[in-house]
Amino acid sequence: MSTCQSQTDLFTRQKQNSTGDEFPLLSIHPMSATTMLVLLLGLLLGLVRSEDPYIYFDWNVSYGTIAPLGVPQQVILINGEFPGPNINSTTNNNVIVSVFNNLDEPFLFTWNGIQHRKYTWQDGVAGTNCPILPGKNFTYHFQVKDQIGSFMYFPSLGMQKAAGAFGGLRVNSRLLIPVPFDDPADDYTVLIGDWYAKSHKILAKTLDAGNAIGRPAGILMNGHSGKDASGNDEAPLFFMEAGKTYRYRVCNVGMKVTLNFRIQSHSMLLVEMDGSHTVQNNYDALDVHVGQCLSVLVTADRTPGDYYMVASSRFTKYSISATGIIRYNGSSTPPSKDLPPAPEGWSWSFNQWRSFRWNLTASAARPNPQGSYHYGSINITRTVKIASSTGKVNGKRRYSLNAVSHEDTATPLKLAEYFGIASKVFKYDIIGDEPPAENTAIEIAPNVLNMTFRTFVEVVFENPERTTQAYHIDGYAFFPVGMGHGKWTPESRKLYNNLDAVSRHTIQVYQRSWSAVLMTFDNAGMWNLRSELWERRYLGQQLYFTIQSPARSLRDESDIPANALLCGDIVGLPKPPPYV
Repeated sequence: MSTCQSQTDLFTRQKQNSTGDEFPLLSIHPMSATTMLVLLLGLLLGLVRSEDPYIYFDWNVSYGTIAPLGVPQQVILINGEFPGPNINSTTNNNVIVSVFNNLDEPFLFTWNGIQHRKYTWQDGVAGTNCPILPGKNFTYHFQVKDQIGSFMYFPSLGMQKAAGAFGGLRVNSRLLIPVPFDDPADDYTVLIGDWYAKSHKILAKTLDAGNAIGRPAGILMNGHSGKDASGNDEAPLFFMEAGKTYRYRVCNVGMKVTLNFRIQSHSMLLVEMDGSHTVQNNYDALDVHVGQCLSVLVTADRTPGDYYMVASSRFTKYSISATGIIRYNGSSTPPSKDLPPAPEGWSWSFNQWRSFRWNLTASAARPNPQGSYHYGSINITRTVKIASSTGKVNGKRRYSLNAVSHEDTATPLKLAEYFGIASKVFKYDIIGDEPPAENTAIEIAPNVLNMTFRTFVEVVFENPERTTQAYHIDGYAFFPVGMGHGKWTPESRKLYNNLDAVSRHTIQVYQRSWSAVLMTFDNAGMWNLRSELWERRYLGQQLYFTIQSPARSLRDESDIPANALLCGDIVGLPKPPPYV
């Protein structure tokens, strides 16, 4: 099992002198008011400078054989667990995860939605980190700085995400920060996602050969389909006591399918999504796109019994689903076989997205209200339009953004940039701010786009295809201000929500539609923009934003950590001078 411990609070420990007697907290002596003031200011300064708490995890990553859909298959386990252990943290905690790679292939974790302020070195993707080689260890050290909410982690290399090693990552609010709802009786993580019965290595070989991996074999909910080999219900996943309210954090950790989540006979009060408190509305069903998380409050206000949670596919020609049981304490009543129906059509989903609103009066990670940031009044300095496309290169399928299909490099992009050899590894800005003409031939190359530090930018995603897509940007949260059918034009800005769009890190783009987000590029580093539909990302539908501070200052970005893994062309190069 995973281990987790908190750093001892230095201010709860009592100092002792050399004889073992406790020092008094304050020795009273005659002193002036000025001296007293200086002492009090010193004590306050010490409190301010105290280091934020640490939590520690040791993770052994290994293969294992399980049969989540009834067919034995190789998966990736963390400390023997599938899914992996939950990371339960609090705002500003330092999270230390020591990873031991017991696989026969390189490995990395990425922390979906964690912003790693000024510390791109911990992002855990191929553009920023050298992989953890087989038999080796690497320790991640990142801080959940000024964040709250529900997130996830998963493997970022190859198709390893299809094998597991994913889990929930929650960031709780500090005790002194008000939360816009009462403390729940318990806090549950629900990981839903489409699942393939083939190993990740077979899926990768299929894609490398130019073939599609086809439809998933099913859906899992916390690693289970809901039925055993005989077709009977599996054991309950969660328990509730009648009359109490519970928090469910629902994350889509799947490969490519949007899922609809609902709970039999129970309404869900939406309170948070992707790290932002929302205006609280009740829903009977919620669409969760790949890479997204949301939190709902569920009150056990029905007749005591067992009730199904349901996750089912959306926007597909096929229908797959999974169930999980919630049991009222003491219940022996089986759930009704009458499952709540799934919604139909993309317009239902689009209208639901329009109902989501940022809670302007709620505090997030800091005491000031979320709405104190007036994004709608900031001047846009640049518009970047990004269009997806599908095509073939040398007879094999590739996916692209603005006709460039990204290719990872042996030297991670950030390391090449930091060590001053970027020109040897990649070229900047091989795509423009406008998509090329339709049917432009796809080019395979590292795709890195320069963004000016601290500029406010409009990013428009265009999806001319028949598949609903989802895009994520590492290192940031953005404001999804608009969506619409067809192509985006400047006139589309008239439809923008410039007041209370929910700040988040992953946004869907419906088929043959566009989505627009606004964001400030104030987090220096190299950050991955990717399709969360993993087959597309694997075959090139991603790029990297590089944001460099001209000051080379520790105020803007941290130096490379001492334990950073080195690989490729930077091996043996002298270390650059530190930031000041």
